[in-house]
Amino acid sequence: MVNVLLIGSGGREHALAWKFSESPQVARVYAAPGNGGICRECRCENVLLEQGDLLSPQGADALVGFARQKNIGLVMVGPEAPLVAGIVDRFRASGFAVAGPDKHSARLEGSKSFAKCFMEKYGVRTARSAHYADYAAACRYAAEYFARQREERPLVIKACGLAAGKGVVIARGYAEAEAVLSAFMRDRVLGPAGETVVLEDFLQGKEVSVLAAVSASPDKGAVIRPFIPSRDYKQRFEDGRGPNTGGMGAVAPVPDFSDAAQSDFMTAILEPTARGMEAEGFDYRGFIFFGLMVDGDLCYLLEYNARLGDPETQAIVPLMDFDFTALCFSLLEHDLESFPLCWKYGAVCAPVAAAHGYPAEVRIGDRITVHRERLARTGARLFIAGAAERADGLYTAGGRVLTVSAWGADREEARTRAYQALEAVQFDGMGYRKDIGLPPQPPAV
Repeated sequence: MVNVLLIGSGGREHALAWKFSESPQVARVYAAPGNGGICRECRCENVLLEQGDLLSPQGADALVGFARQKNIGLVMVGPEAPLVAGIVDRFRASGFAVAGPDKHSARLEGSKSFAKCFMEKYGVRTARSAHYADYAAACRYAAEYFARQREERPLVIKACGLAAGKGVVIARGYAEAEAVLSAFMRDRVLGPAGETVVLEDFLQGKEVSVLAAVSASPDKGAVIRPFIPSRDYKQRFEDGRGPNTGGMGAVAPVPDFSDAAQSDFMTAILEPTARGMEAEGFDYRGFIFFGLMVDGDLCYLLEYNARLGDPETQAIVPLMDFDFTALCFSLLEHDLESFPLCWKYGAVCAPVAAAHGYPAEVRIGDRITVHRERLARTGARLFIAGAAERADGLYTAGGRVLTVSAWGADREEARTRAYQALEAVQFDGMGYRKDIGLPPQPPAV
């Protein structure tokens, strides 16, 4: 049996900790830093180190020291920032088995300009784009873009770096585009993440998320095995209204992702991505997220994430009918191609409950009340994210507080159970979307 070190503190990490704890291969799961829900799972505990900044060399060194002390047999990195900072390289150099891409490969998420160049170089179907580090040049491109439109068509503005899911704006005219570019590039509202921007043609369609396991190395080639499709609901309010967030809920599988679209995804996006990983010599043994725009049966890649999605993971993990720990070792040992990815029947709906003010300035410190008997009757699970445990219970500690993950024989039953479960959870200022699991509405243009 092995001890697992799980790096991260969100709802995704809670779902993964729960799944790891179910494995007969796992003795103990240590979550760094963890949250108020992970430590309540069987055989799981939080790890709070004095050097708490996982992005610093000191923080990485402290984690490596802890891993040696606890005889860690598997390291799993959840969030993007430590991956982009190179924490996988640090652990591998110390001899640990770690699921995640190295720093070079993680640029697929860490730099949108790098990712777009990769897509174009290897023929991954995507929107036409340009990237700029100069504010005036970006404004000129935006002006020309709107001037040549025969009909109103928005411009998508993306911060090049990591922005916690909040670095994408759909500008519906030049004045709005100029204001966003000024905020990103001159006012630095996103810090260094917005110093360079990617400007993309707006694509119509429905968004679909495909998470996948990856086993790629310079000497072994590349294998990518997709999971069942899911859908994230990004905007804060119903019907696709309001600002982008880290995700207000997810559903899996996706009924409107046709067999033809899935086949197109394989040939137009997944296969050229694998060829590109081989050609670039990536050491990428972990997970990847394909953010798709699906127009009819044609798929366009919006973005890569170099890890599992949040909240998609909270919808997909309960449907896994395989040992996730065994999957991690399979991809690390380059045996991914033969691994049996089996899925339970039915669907999962997973709405997110957010704190007051999210995604802007949030209020923390509100006590969370859970009516356990009412929750148990729905069969749903709570995956905690922005909540901390005190002596007298759980309190809000972040923007996205928790995800309710409910299974049903079909999508409608899953939705019914999920929203019944949400009624068993209360905290002041609690907000959530009421349309998670329904067909998405396109943004008004």
